[in-house]
Amino acid sequence: MQAELRAALVDDLDQLIRLHDRELDNATLAALKATDFPAGLALAPADAMATQAYANVSAALAGLSDAPAADVIDDLAADYAAIYLNNRLGASPYESVWLDDDHLACQRPMFELREIYAAAGFKAADWRSRFDDHLVLQLHYLRHVLQAAAVDGKKMANFIDEHVGYWFPDFAQRVALGCNSPFYAALAELTHVWLLRFRNLLDEIYDCPPPSREQMTARIQKKLALDKAEVAPIHFMPGAQGPSW
Repeated sequence: MQAELRAALVDDLDQLIRLHDRELDNATLAALKATDFPAGLALAPADAMATQAYANVSAALAGLSDAPAADVIDDLAADYAAIYLNNRLGASPYESVWLDDDHLACQRPMFELREIYAAAGFKAADWRSRFDDHLVLQLHYLRHVLQAAAVDGKKMANFIDEHVGYWFPDFAQRVALGCNSPFYAALAELTHVWLLRFRNLLDEIYDCPPPSREQMTARIQKKLALDKAEVAPIHFMPGAQGPSW
């Protein structure tokens, strides 16, 4: 992958990371309007669904004044909290919650991602405040890999298939249907189509066709089942280890 393209993709990720990382404020809103976001993203829409998603973001931004009143910013902050902080929408930004049978946080995906990050020389700044399987950290990892001396395109494609690209579509759909602000609904849609376009770009460059949803579901379920088998508890049998008193 050419250095110029990698730099452009990193810039795209920087913008998406910022918008998912913390609440929208006046300064960020002004910057988005000044740069005609998302028209300046390196990955332009490639189909009708993506074109609509980009248009929805533009419309949401156009619906906000250049200096929104404090109550508008407060409403956006409340929507951000509902999505990313208090799980009011039931759309957790953590992968574990989507893959675990009981929808619990801090499960096997978190530890697997921590191992993947470590192998690439990437580490969460503070895993106590944001666990390793958070959406923002997965986007940071993609950014980190794109800045490496050599990019393993197939490995990066596999990461998208097994991690953020697998669960994020469900997250995006739930956010788009449940949140109150057009901006955050549109941001979820935009991030979804951007990830799809990025995954297709990796296929174009490295010849790694994306697997079907069914194939990925089977692969992930098999991996999780193997993980459970490896940590199966040892059952104590009275008398088997000698006197039980």
